[in-house]
Amino acid sequence: MQRYQNYAQGQWIDGDGVETNLYNAITGDKIGEASSAGLDYDAILTYGRKTGGEKLRKMTFQERGRMLKALAFHLLEKKRKYYEVSALTGATKIDSWIDIEGGIGNLFANASLRRQFPDLPYNVDGVAAPLSKEGSFIGHHIQVPKRGVAIHINAFNFPIWGMLEKIAVNFMAGVPAVVKPSEYTCFLTEVMVRDIIDSKILPEGSLQLICGLGRGIIDHATSEDVVTFTGSAHTGKILKGSLRILAESIPFNLEADSLNATVLGKHATPGTAEFDLFIKETVKEITIKAGQKCTAVRRILVPEDFIEEVQKGIAARLASTVIGNPSEEGVRMGALATRTQVDRVRENVELLAKSQDIVFGDLDRFEVKGADKDKGAFFSPILFRNDDPYTNTDVHSIEAFGPVSTIMPYKNIDDAVELSRMGKGSLVSSIVTPNDDEGKEFVIGAASMHGRILVLNKDCAKESTGHGSPMPLLTHGGPGRAGGGEEMGGKRGVMHYMQRTAIQGHPTTITKITEQFQVGAEMPEANPHVFRQHFEDLTIGDTVFTHKHTVTVTDITNFANVSGDNFYAHMDETSLEGTIFEQRVAHGYFLLSKAAGLFVDPKKGPVLLNYGVEEARFTKPVYPGATVGVRFTVKEKIDQEKKDADDIAKGIVKFLVDMFDETGETVALATILTMVKKRDQSA
Repeated sequence: MQRYQNYAQGQWIDGDGVETNLYNAITGDKIGEASSAGLDYDAILTYGRKTGGEKLRKMTFQERGRMLKALAFHLLEKKRKYYEVSALTGATKIDSWIDIEGGIGNLFANASLRRQFPDLPYNVDGVAAPLSKEGSFIGHHIQVPKRGVAIHINAFNFPIWGMLEKIAVNFMAGVPAVVKPSEYTCFLTEVMVRDIIDSKILPEGSLQLICGLGRGIIDHATSEDVVTFTGSAHTGKILKGSLRILAESIPFNLEADSLNATVLGKHATPGTAEFDLFIKETVKEITIKAGQKCTAVRRILVPEDFIEEVQKGIAARLASTVIGNPSEEGVRMGALATRTQVDRVRENVELLAKSQDIVFGDLDRFEVKGADKDKGAFFSPILFRNDDPYTNTDVHSIEAFGPVSTIMPYKNIDDAVELSRMGKGSLVSSIVTPNDDEGKEFVIGAASMHGRILVLNKDCAKESTGHGSPMPLLTHGGPGRAGGGEEMGGKRGVMHYMQRTAIQGHPTTITKITEQFQVGAEMPEANPHVFRQHFEDLTIGDTVFTHKHTVTVTDITNFANVSGDNFYAHMDETSLEGTIFEQRVAHGYFLLSKAAGLFVDPKKGPVLLNYGVEEARFTKPVYPGATVGVRFTVKEKIDQEKKDADDIAKGIVKFLVDMFDETGETVALATILTMVKKRDQSA
């Protein structure tokens, strides 16, 4: 019998005895067993903090991002193996694709975030705050990796996606992880973790796996750890309120199953593309993963005039959905994860049936293709109808975590908003409408009770990822019943695993700490010119002080002729009455162009190209007769990896362009982005 193991403290180990027997959800056959009993969680967490954490914290964001990218490619090469094992969980190929390739996609997405962070092991957050009149005392914020571990307690429904979408974020932050998947589907997680460990792409200690019940895993957590839980609201609240979490003030993110709603807009009348889209998408949300998604549609809100057509449309599609063994041709819905889950869903369906009517499906009489429904964990799609959802309110508080949903009528958008809010907090809601005003009205009204809202119409349908798909660059979580947490969200998610600290001091000191030039810091003159220096040789703060140029009316006229910008303030001195200008004013873009002419060293050298301008500001009018110069300062450096062996070794350098006039006052500011060649071409 297959024994699924834990990976802890650098080795694969068994727990004591058998905590959980594992079964094929299609056939009901036992496939293995798992246990985490007897594990030393204090030692496991300490190992993660010291062995994995110390290595991850020393890596820069760029290095961590490249690590995730390499891991994603590695797992893609082995994906066929995961599909084979995923089928044992009852998943169809589409279900498995969401879990496996959706999870790997999270690695790619988070790897790309490295471009939004500095080339440092820590983050510089926001901009400096002036704290003194003369500018010699400023404040800033940095974010450093927490010196703990991320403890991820995941649900049974997504044994791969649930792990990868979380560890991608904490690894980007420089924090190791201990993953505790559901004991029921841990066998799939274990297969992937073996490949991750064998690849040696991650530093040892970065990832540990607990395959059993994991009892006691948070009893040794400390204030620098982060605990995340995905699953039922009931269990999540128990963990969130545990004495250890409270005593240590441990950050705890709860992402709970919620009673998500989808809304058919009143403008999406029968016969429109949006009406048909609504039927198709709703049935998809009911049947994908056999309804075992925290984002699945549980409540279907429909204009009261359309409810009969919607009921018929959904029922017809459900009737054509073949349930059974995913390996059989034509099967579109597999099994629930376990027989235990079948019992739980059935119990909640029976509770819901006390206050509303089943209009499609039968708990006992349904066909299964290629399998025995009494041995496998199969369940019929169930469609309820509730004509009075303000009186019969069980639908807003009882969730059957399977292919179960309820149609209910609404009168107007305010009514739809109120019904959606009666779920007391949801991960996601959606509205299908061709009318953007209607979409806006629903979104603004419902947003405070939802973590995400999809507005779907025929124009975005082809590329839409759908109601139930959280995206790695958008936040996932929701208020109230949904747990009150937030995860993913691109750069926002990474920050959950970092400590934000305010720092104060002289601009030169803050420049040294942040490795980003701060206005007011020392500006030693660059020697040689910065355009003559390779990437490695450039020093933050080094400055080129340029020659000066006196602006003339001819400059303004010539620039207008070249650019075509004949705005009156530049060209018509008789039209300035009532404006802020005293006379014809130089174009802001002329000033930037002239600045380039002043700071550029034209000879061929290490600078490969200038490819962008950021944060351009024109802070003071420049009139003919003004004399301008530039302070051109190395602001920030970001290393770049070579795309291949033939690529030029280079880095990105940001330069601060500070143009000033004869009074010394700044008239224009900008940051230019350059690619600068490295001296060491083997790097």
